[in-house]
Amino acid sequence: MNSESSNAHDVSSFCRICAGLCALRLTLQDGRIVSVRGDKANPLTQGYACIKGLTAHEAQYSPERILHPLKRRPDGTFERISLEQALDEIAARLQQLIERDGPNAVAGFRGTMSYSNSAANFMLPCFLRTLGSRSFFSTMTVDQSAKWITFERLGGWAGGRDAYETAEVLMFVGTNPLVSLSTFNFVLQHPVKAIHDFKTRGGKVIVIDPRSTETARHADIFLQPYPGEDVTLLASMLHVILSQGWHDAEFCARWVHGLEPLRAAVAPFTPEYAAQRAGVASDDIIAAARMFAHECRRGSAASGTGPDMAAHSNLSEHLLECLNVVCGRYARAGDRVPNPGVLGPSYPRRAQVIPPQRSWERGSKSRLGYGVIFGEMMSAVLAEEITTPGPDRIRALFVDAGNPVNAIPDQHKITAALKDLELLVTIDPFMTNTARLSHYILPPRLMFERSDLPPRDYETIVIMKPYAAYARPVVEPPAEAEVADDWLIFWQLAKRLGKTVVFDGVTLDMSQPPTTDDLLRILTRHGRLSFDELQACGSGKLIDVPQQFVEPAESQAQGRFDVMPDDVRAELASVRAKQAAPEFPHRLAVRRLREVQNTMYHKLKSVHRRMPFNSAYMHPLDMAELGIAPGEDVRIESPHGAIVTRSEADESMRRGVVSIAHGWGPLPDEPADYRVSGASTNVLISSDSDRDAINAMPIMTGVPIRVMAVR
Repeated sequence: MNSESSNAHDVSSFCRICAGLCALRLTLQDGRIVSVRGDKANPLTQGYACIKGLTAHEAQYSPERILHPLKRRPDGTFERISLEQALDEIAARLQQLIERDGPNAVAGFRGTMSYSNSAANFMLPCFLRTLGSRSFFSTMTVDQSAKWITFERLGGWAGGRDAYETAEVLMFVGTNPLVSLSTFNFVLQHPVKAIHDFKTRGGKVIVIDPRSTETARHADIFLQPYPGEDVTLLASMLHVILSQGWHDAEFCARWVHGLEPLRAAVAPFTPEYAAQRAGVASDDIIAAARMFAHECRRGSAASGTGPDMAAHSNLSEHLLECLNVVCGRYARAGDRVPNPGVLGPSYPRRAQVIPPQRSWERGSKSRLGYGVIFGEMMSAVLAEEITTPGPDRIRALFVDAGNPVNAIPDQHKITAALKDLELLVTIDPFMTNTARLSHYILPPRLMFERSDLPPRDYETIVIMKPYAAYARPVVEPPAEAEVADDWLIFWQLAKRLGKTVVFDGVTLDMSQPPTTDDLLRILTRHGRLSFDELQACGSGKLIDVPQQFVEPAESQAQGRFDVMPDDVRAELASVRAKQAAPEFPHRLAVRRLREVQNTMYHKLKSVHRRMPFNSAYMHPLDMAELGIAPGEDVRIESPHGAIVTRSEADESMRRGVVSIAHGWGPLPDEPADYRVSGASTNVLISSDSDRDAINAMPIMTGVPIRVMAVR
């Protein structure tokens, strides 16, 4: 071994960019990470890691990383200040705003990267509760909040869905788990091996997607509809299943309310009607329904952002889960629970319905009339909550690990609203568009610089075996840096305001700050392992816990799924009345990229080399028909706005559809050169028209557009 490599050594960690939590082996030399690879010894990921995790260390040493707190000057430039000065000034401003406008004038926005930062994920809402504020927002309500609505409007099953290990069929609607690693009826760790293993054991795969995705290539049946027609297809499949008697009649008789109204509501959605409207073959709709409901007896349907970002997102998700309901695709008494949980407390799983709650109809409402769902307000109306005069108007916003300028539709509106704030504080390691509008930018530690655990509250959803992992800090921030853990910023502000933080039910000592491990210890205090035992798990190990089985329903259980309540029936009837706009003949579809996660890390060296901007992907025949050459600039117009980007030929697209990744683009008042920062699909989207009534979800996919060459 030569002298240059003599001090190189490997350490273990795991990636916290997405729900895959892939185990990693990091090679360190002179205190720096020089390479990253998947950990072949890990029992779950078995060496798998995607490009995002394999290049995550580049963020550590990026020349664009912010290493010191920044304060915005009146001219829009930034000056370096100390963390103590920043916190003192922010706390003083908060005190003034709360005294003048009340605590609800202070809001928080939790971004994607906060979800897999366990301590920070809990601390932001705890901080807001400490202030007495209910103004809490996150990316969830512009992503897949339709799943929350469906759980509360349809009901849920206390025993969980059919387990992957017993599934005979899996249906994926508008999701691509081989890339997104976020489809929760499927294994997220090493998904390529998982789908191969599933098919080898005889499992059947049904995929519904406007693009022939990486997952669709493994499908036994693939339906390729126009985006935004999920309601039509799902209603038609229910029509076929109920008319053919392929539903689980015994399960429905015991646990379902409204089966006959459901049957009547989907009756007009014949396979012939759905085929004409969605652009698929009627025989394929029937075949998919037969395979899911009749030929296979176990297995479930699940969705991703496709239907949940399209028109009628709540209705789409409701109908998708109705497929599981009418076919009884839930764990029954005696079924083994794949992962009883390790980090959190154990609880019984029962074969019974959690009845609908409709929490948004009770309790507090926002000033704009929207309810609160699982403690969150609706992010699509954050702009109006900032700009609409009156009591509880938001005047201060903390953005933790997010970028609402690029994440929230109707970019002009959200940008104008953020500029209207009296205090905008962004916790981020890079100068995002949101950070550029901020009064203060506070840089955090990055994932390899802090300790962490997998997310406690989602462990049984994202990991299908009893499993634990603990990531130690493996490197320190650069020597000259002044960075702080996200959670510590909120603790320090609460201390300056004379407030006491209650963290996950535990009152914190405000005389001296806790450590990250102190907070992780609190989060896992009711788990199956002590925190010391968790720390010994390293980048991940399977845990031997007592087997758990689904228990029979309680004798007094009366809950039933409500498959066709009045508001769902009315919305379903309205779908048939809608017609496409002929002046906008194409439709925009959202697209996941393997290289990036939403708005983050676009400028990292390896990422930028592979994906310098977000192109518009179209079928080659569509391009030829429009006279567009591959690689040529195209202008894409919607009823709301227009963008220019580069065209790319993609035979996996269905004709009539243009697919562009979201989360890119400059600020609205800057030159729109896609070669510099990509193109913002949010410019094409309105947050005012046709948004869902319950969660204000705007239409982000299936948007009518027209495309033309730029010459």
